[in-house]
Amino acid sequence: MGPIAAILPCGTRLHLQHGPIDLIIGADGDRQGAFAAATARFESVLAELVGELAELRLPLNGDVPVPQGRVARRMDRAARPLCGGSFVTRMAAVAGSVADEILGAMQRVDLSRAYVNNGGDIALHLTPGTSFAMAMVGHDGSNLGRIEVAYDDPVRGIATSGRHGRSHSMGVADSVSVLARDAASADVAATLIANAVDLPKHPAVIRRHASDLRDDSDLGALPVVVDCAALPAEEVKRALAAGQQRAQSYVQHNLIFGAALFLQGHSATTPSSRISLAQRTPEHA
Repeated sequence: MGPIAAILPCGTRLHLQHGPIDLIIGADGDRQGAFAAATARFESVLAELVGELAELRLPLNGDVPVPQGRVARRMDRAARPLCGGSFVTRMAAVAGSVADEILGAMQRVDLSRAYVNNGGDIALHLTPGTSFAMAMVGHDGSNLGRIEVAYDDPVRGIATSGRHGRSHSMGVADSVSVLARDAASADVAATLIANAVDLPKHPAVIRRHASDLRDDSDLGALPVVVDCAALPAEEVKRALAAGQQRAQSYVQHNLIFGAALFLQGHSATTPSSRISLAQRTPEHA
C-alpha cells in the first residue's frame, strides 16, 4: 500500500502514513500550501530509505560511507557527532530525520508556526512571537511535566526514547526527552541517553538479544531490555545518574540543549528553563 494522506477531523492537522512512518502535522499560515508540500515530499521518503536500508543499519564508524539520500544524509549528520565510541547505527535518527525533511519541504511556503510529529519525535518551525508547548506523559498516562520552546530558543527538535517506546532500548529508562537543534539530533541523543540509564547485570533487569525479538533489528545480537522489576530507590537514582552524566556531556559540547530522564517515579534533568517537571505527591516523590 502506498502513502496515505488525510486531514484529521479537527480540520487543522494532516495525517501522513506509509509503512512504519506515521506523521501528525500542524501549520499556521499557508496551511493548505504547507500540507500540499508535505504530502508531495512524503510520496518517496520510504522508498528512498529502503534503497539504503542495509547500509543505514550498519554500526556507525569512520569506515562507513556517507549515504546518498537526503533523509539518509540527515541521519548520518545527526549520528556522527553524538556516537562518541558508543554503539549506534544511523537508524537511531530515522524518525527525527523524516520529521526534519518533511518540515523542510513545508518551509518553502509562508508559515508563522509549524510542527511535524513522527511518533513523538518533533521538528519545529517558529517565527518571532510564536512558541511551541507539549506535555511529557509517562507510558502509564501519568503527567511527567511540560516542555515549552520559544522562537528565541535555538531548539527546533524534540525527541523521546526509552524502553516503552517503539524501538528496543539497551537501558532501563522509562523515557528520556531531549531538546536539540533539530529532530534528528534529538532522536539520536535520546536513544543514547536512554541506553546509558542502566544497571548492568542487575537481576531485576531482563534482557534478550534484539535479533531474537526482531530478525531485521539494526541492533543485531546486542542485549535489549524487555522487562525491569521494581527497583530500590538508590538503584533507580544510580541508573538515572549515569544517563544524566551522558546528557550533561552532550549539553557541554553543544550537541543538545536539555534533557529529562524518567525511571519508576523518579526523574533527573539537565539544567534547562524550557523543561518543567510535574509536581509529585510525597508518595510518588
